[in-house]
Amino acid sequence: MVALATMAFAPGTGGAATSSPATHTVSAYWLVASDGGIFAFGGAAFYGSTGGIQLNQPVVAMAGTPTSHGYWLVAADGGIFAFGDAHFYGSAGNLRLNRPVVGMAASGRLPGYWMVASDGGIFSYGAAHFYGSMGGQHLNQPIVGMAATPDGGGYWLVASDGGVFAFGDADFYGSTGSIHLNRPIMGMSATPSGHGYWFTASDGGVFAFGDAHFYGSLGNVPQSRPIVAITGDSSGGGYWFTNNNGAVTSYGNSTYWGSTPQVLVRPVVGMAQATGSGNFTGSSYPSGSYGYDISNFQCGGFPGAPHTIGIVQVVGESKGPTNPCLNGEAAWAGGGLNLYMFLTYGADASSGDPACISTASPQACNYGFNTALDAFQKAAAAGVNTSVGWWLDVETYSLPGVPSWTSDPQANAALVRGAIDGLHFKGLNGVGIYASPGLWGGIVGNYAPAVPYWPADWGIAPATTCSNIHSLYSGLPAGPVQIVQYASNQFDQDYAC
Repeated sequence: MVALATMAFAPGTGGAATSSPATHTVSAYWLVASDGGIFAFGGAAFYGSTGGIQLNQPVVAMAGTPTSHGYWLVAADGGIFAFGDAHFYGSAGNLRLNRPVVGMAASGRLPGYWMVASDGGIFSYGAAHFYGSMGGQHLNQPIVGMAATPDGGGYWLVASDGGVFAFGDADFYGSTGSIHLNRPIMGMSATPSGHGYWFTASDGGVFAFGDAHFYGSLGNVPQSRPIVAITGDSSGGGYWFTNNNGAVTSYGNSTYWGSTPQVLVRPVVGMAQATGSGNFTGSSYPSGSYGYDISNFQCGGFPGAPHTIGIVQVVGESKGPTNPCLNGEAAWAGGGLNLYMFLTYGADASSGDPACISTASPQACNYGFNTALDAFQKAAAAGVNTSVGWWLDVETYSLPGVPSWTSDPQANAALVRGAIDGLHFKGLNGVGIYASPGLWGGIVGNYAPAVPYWPADWGIAPATTCSNIHSLYSGLPAGPVQIVQYASNQFDQDYAC
């Protein structure tokens, strides 16, 4: 990576203040795995989990309390686990069920909850009233999820074909029950008004009804893992969904707050909206830690200890040769390894990414997708750990005879989008952008992907950059600032936000 200026902070010391926690309130989210492990993002609080407990049946869903100070988990046998201010009102864990439980919903402002089985049978607890069910009735496809109205006066059930069943004061706004779907529906989420809902299919297709607006989907982007859950943010202006490896995607004004670690003990099965403080979760590095990024230019001369951050170049240009020192540099990085690839412009006639067709430059998008797969394969062939965070290096520096980018920002943006799709297609949760904040817009125009950002912002205290870079520059990658590259002497130095 290219240095523009220098400053003197000693890596591994207290030369700069650590980033202070955010104090504002935002819409955030929790994820839950089938063992009941909880992952909290965006400053949503952690209140406990069943991750270390032997369960009779796997957890299948979760619901948060109205205060966001607690949550319930439900298992396939109807067992309920309550944490924080979520009170236990009863469970079906000791009942013989005709079909397994597949979802649950909190009863809004009323203290209680419902759970639903795959045959549409409803179980209500606390002040959650029973308004009807599909139990005992013929269903074309099994029920896969449910959502409740804000006042707790009704609920919707959704089947895997997108058929919707409304009870109580939950109005019917539409369904996909009569539409041929490419993949089955996996879950649903209601809007804050209770006058609409979204649901998502396992390929990331999103269907919006009532006052639920469509903000985008992954329906035409190739997926390596199925999408398993969706939740809207508190404003109704966006939504998140997650695949079974905990890779979260955001649309609309829903902020991306992070994804789970790449390697999980058990798959993610559900998610829920929460109130948070706005802190980013999911970084590879502890906040306030230091280290370096290195490339083929540092062959044989690695930075010394101490360091936590170790970001290593895979290729120095799109589809270029593998960094000859990749193995040694990865060994130097140790447990702090992340990988990066330097992007340069090109065009390909085709790729495995159907979403490229809808971009301003399908051939550039194809090239981005293919070059991401190329870099991933080269890293794997070199024997380094590819299940780490990956970064796309987007800058104007040109290698001899290799133009970095075209003069068309939309074509450049299409290439970057294709590269993001390509790394996600390889099953990677952590994919971010490295770019100078002053140059990013000149390369890709107003393209602002919802991925983590690593600014090259030499000359500014890194902890300050963590908190203010988005206010100083518009149009940057929309995800939280995860790392700041703050100095370059012999080595590029980095700070974790």
